[in-house]
Amino acid sequence: MLRDFSHLTHVQNSPVDTDKAKELAETLELAKVAPSSFSDVIDTVSESLLNIWQGFLGHIPFFAASVMMLLLTWLVATLTGKFARRFAKKTTQRPSLQDLLVRLVRIFIWVIGLLFTAMVLFPGLTPAKALGGLGLLSVAVGLAFKDIFENFFAGILILWRFPFEAGDVIQCENVSGRVEAVEVRNTTIRRTTGELVIVPNLFLFKNPCEILTDRSKRRFSIKVGVAYGVDLDAAVGVIEEAVRACDLVRDDDPVQVFPHEFADSGIEIEISWWAGSTPLEERKSRGQVVAAVKRALDAAGMEIPFPYRTLTFKEPLSLGGPAAQASAQE
Repeated sequence: MLRDFSHLTHVQNSPVDTDKAKELAETLELAKVAPSSFSDVIDTVSESLLNIWQGFLGHIPFFAASVMMLLLTWLVATLTGKFARRFAKKTTQRPSLQDLLVRLVRIFIWVIGLLFTAMVLFPGLTPAKALGGLGLLSVAVGLAFKDIFENFFAGILILWRFPFEAGDVIQCENVSGRVEAVEVRNTTIRRTTGELVIVPNLFLFKNPCEILTDRSKRRFSIKVGVAYGVDLDAAVGVIEEAVRACDLVRDDDPVQVFPHEFADSGIEIEISWWAGSTPLEERKSRGQVVAAVKRALDAAGMEIPFPYRTLTFKEPLSLGGPAAQASAQE
């Protein structure tokens, strides 16, 4: 129940303090606006919820239109991606460039579609306001997800510039293996031992990257030693003939056999040849060449030395036991 404060109107003419009069006036105003019972609070809350529900019902057409706009954007992005794929196949033969062109076209379509969807969902949103908000959002997201965007742009540059594709064997720092997929943010590499490595594109972009299968052939080298007593020119001829006879060694590239250096137990000879570029072809050709050189040197009677050690003693040593010493003295 509201209390009657009409008898307080004489406060303005009474000798009470001015501050107390203001306090009583504020109390009067609060009493007038205060709800008389708990039912008034329920009515107020119900009225607020009803207004929210009515606003939601009134906004349902905008929700439906925005969903239709998203579906239209998906359809346009799909069709445009197919046309971009056909155009990319006519322009370049690299699958990475084809994928990059298709992804950029789809991203552009989705950005435009989401912009129009936001304008449909919020009728008061103008293109200028939407672009301004998009700019601010991009700055905030860029600062918050710096590493992600660095890998994203590094992935675009890798797809655009780097010559390796899915299926190539690469080596970058301590990571080596066959590339399974080149994505916008990461590159998946399968090691020769079977492990799958997820490498951030920024790592591949900043560090030197060797593409082992860029060509269908690679040059390999090994060293073999022959004893100092072996005819060096004859040994070079025997080794070169043995390497040329290997079927995994390419005959369209020269086999190079040169004496390399003086070692502790013999002279080292360096052997270089060309074979397939994959890791399996490298291992097969290397094993075949090693076996062929060993057989050829053994057949020619040329020694492959092992370390010799000469021991020098201050006093002469006698061989055998006491009996042998006695017989030597007689």
